[in-house]
Amino acid sequence: MTPIIKDVKVLENYELLLIYENGEEKIYDMKPNLQYECFSKLKDYKYFKKVHACGETIEWEEGEDVCPEDMYFNSKKVK
Repeated sequence: MTPIIKDVKVLENYELLLIYENGEEKIYDMKPNLQYECFSKLKDYKYFKKVHACGETIEWEEGEDVCPEDMYFNSKKVK
């Protein structure tokens, strides 16, 4: 089970700062995901910036989300 995401902040170049309730902060690179059809709308950076935290994952307005384990284990630890 991965920790709950308290907040998500959009960084440059399709990277996201994930702030977890356990105090961890990680940077997740969304660029590799943009090759998949289900994430095609996220290529519009205005839409991409509308991301929000949703429990163990993040979500966009039309329901796009990312596997919590992928985000947690494939991100760079900040602190």
